[in-house]
Amino acid sequence: MTGGRYHLRGVLLPGDDEVDLWVADGVLHSSPVPDAEPIMDGGFLVPGLVDAHCHVGLGPHGAVDLDEAAIQAETDRDTGTLLIRDCGVPIDNSPLQDRADLPRIIRAGTHLARPRRYLPHISVELDNEEQLPDAVALQAKRGDGWVKLIGDWIDRDAGDLRPLWSDAVLAEAVAAAHEHGARVTAHVFSADAITGLLAAGIDCLEHATGVTDESIEEMARRGVALVPTLINIGNFPDIAARGAARFPTYAAHMRALYDGHRGRIGAAIDAGVPVYTGTDAGSTVAHGRIVDEIAALHAIGMSRADAIGAASWRARGWLGLPDMAGGVVDGAPADLVGYDADPRADLEVLRHPSRLLLRGALLPVPPAV
Repeated sequence: MTGGRYHLRGVLLPGDDEVDLWVADGVLHSSPVPDAEPIMDGGFLVPGLVDAHCHVGLGPHGAVDLDEAAIQAETDRDTGTLLIRDCGVPIDNSPLQDRADLPRIIRAGTHLARPRRYLPHISVELDNEEQLPDAVALQAKRGDGWVKLIGDWIDRDAGDLRPLWSDAVLAEAVAAAHEHGARVTAHVFSADAITGLLAAGIDCLEHATGVTDESIEEMARRGVALVPTLINIGNFPDIAARGAARFPTYAAHMRALYDGHRGRIGAAIDAGVPVYTGTDAGSTVAHGRIVDEIAALHAIGMSRADAIGAASWRARGWLGLPDMAGGVVDGAPADLVGYDADPRADLEVLRHPSRLLLRGALLPVPPAV
């Protein structure tokens, strides 16, 4: 797949004015490009959508092969997701980064956990927590600037959610990642584990249903990001029901986290915590559901424009790409999604892209996106 030379005219979100932009050599230009083919005249342009919590290479039963992982990425791409932060998988999916027809993938390596303290066959399981800093350093070298920790999970002896790591080891591990130029994120549900992760200097929290007023204030002060994965939090009642007979305290805790999550994550949004979209696709959540996550953010109080931004220009900037929030950026990657109507007026528009432009190449739009 090679990029073309194209001319597009439309309203480039988050702006309101119609702009002309050109594509050549896989990047955007604000000045005319010779021999550019007009491919869009009117409508709305959105910098490629972002799934910031996605698992390309993970299925309901654990690892999948690269062929299946590629199908997962194609499914995401066809709904407008052109950038993925892969949030931990048990396989080396780096060969997919060489495929120009797949979304850009920023890899976080493999989850780091303790034995029997996460889903089986997914993570690197450390017998001793003192191994964590070295394991983090290794994953930092293997990934693309991110490391993924499991912050809490059910402790079967205690019968409830418990942190996996001591505060001192967490602080050493996060420092090790930062020394290697990587940011750290963590799967976390409960308030107790969130406190330790923030004290350690973590950069991002996944799910974070247990955020309190105090932890929200700390996240906002430090700019710690939150990727709530709202459509996966919707599975909490089923998770609680499956564990209720053996672990009633855990089940009650999960139900309480579910019951309060809308208010807690809404409070984080109101406090100015940077919140981004992530579907958690790859295990119990199907790929290609980025629009559902955008709609879920809007449903808990984020404006439509901000919810789109959390899945587009703001998320792209957070992950190190030009966000184009101020207009066309010459030399920015030509990753755009076109729509016939304004998705800020109706988020359902996002389900029906009219143009997909990835790395400067015009992709076919599936008929039933």
